[in-house]
Amino acid sequence: MAWEVGEAAGFMLREFQPGDAEAVRELFAAGMSEYGPVLCTHVLQQPWIMLTLTGTFLLLVSSAHSLLLPAFVLTLLLATGHLVLGQVWALYIRSCLSQDLKDIGDAYGPHCGARFWVAEAGGQVVGMVGARPEEGHGPSGVLVLKRMVVRRDYRGRGVGKALGRAVLAFACEQGCRAVVLVTHRLQREARSLYLGLGFQPEASQPLPTFYGRLVDFTLTRYRYDLAPGD
Repeated sequence: MAWEVGEAAGFMLREFQPGDAEAVRELFAAGMSEYGPVLCTHVLQQPWIMLTLTGTFLLLVSSAHSLLLPAFVLTLLLATGHLVLGQVWALYIRSCLSQDLKDIGDAYGPHCGARFWVAEAGGQVVGMVGARPEEGHGPSGVLVLKRMVVRRDYRGRGVGKALGRAVLAFACEQGCRAVVLVTHRLQREARSLYLGLGFQPEASQPLPTFYGRLVDFTLTRYRYDLAPGD
């Protein structure tokens, strides 16, 4: 099923088809890759990282009596850190691609009360979003909005809002009482989009791993309560 989202919008929404799989995976990988440099900046801004780098630089300056060696070591540390973080983020993307995005038709099929949509423009997939029942709540409980991505050159055109509203409409059809989602602190544009759709932030907590706590990588859960009759 497909439907237009206004003539001026320049795109349409439709349900996922098997032939979309590769385009969806590529869009997800490209969208998530944008956060790699943002992650590096976030980590570099952590007080203990800045203190460590500053202390190392000053220690080398005092012992070498020259700026050449300290500058070289500092550059090497930054380059190594950037490379390591890039690899870690790439592992996260590959992990996502090997989970629900490996077989979208099965993970988001009607048999499990789920759905997946794409936004199409000019014959290309420019946006995507999925919705699945929250584990342990069943199809009439809480729906989870997942894998929202909009291609960079189509942001600001209403694609994200249309995808979000498709999820909310689907939740109403399924008789759900709420839609929830989780974002990380690097997704500033996404958080603004969800707030604009009416989602409200709930609890925030660091990623439940040692490294997540170490670099203050916070996850925030958002919720949209559906009133009866919505």
